[in-house]
Amino acid sequence: MTKKPSPSIEAWLKEAKADPSARNVGMYLVHNGTVRESAKARVRHGEDVADVTGMEFSYDEAKVEAAIAEAYKLPGIYYIKAWLNEGYLEVGDDIMYVLIGGDIRPNVVNCLQSLVETIKTQCVKEIELNN
Repeated sequence: MTKKPSPSIEAWLKEAKADPSARNVGMYLVHNGTVRESAKARVRHGEDVADVTGMEFSYDEAKVEAAIAEAYKLPGIYYIKAWLNEGYLEVGDDIMYVLIGGDIRPNVVNCLQSLVETIKTQCVKEIELNN
C-alpha cells in the first residue's frame, strides 16, 4: 500500500461553495492532520520515547463513511468531505483532511472535533515507527 497524493483544499472549497448546500453555510473549517516527529506517547503522556521516523497508516472506509453520516446529524451541518491517506507515511506527510461546512462557528467547530475524534479512535490504524 503506497501513500496517496494529497487533495487540493482550494479545489475542495470551490466544490463546496458550488454545492446547493452552500446557501446555508456560514463557515467552512478544515482539519489537516500530519505525521509529526514527536511520538504520541511523548506529546500526550510525557513519556521518554524515541522520535518518530514514519508511520504505517490504514483505515476502514465503511467506518469512515458511517462516521460522516452520523456527523451530518449534528445541528447546522450541511457539507462534509474527508480524505485519508494510507500506507507508509513520512514525517510531514498528510494523514487526513476533513472539511466541514455549517451554519455557525460553534456548530462547525463541534462537528469537526467530533468527527476527527471518531475517525482517529474508531476508523484508523496508526503505527508510529522509529529507528
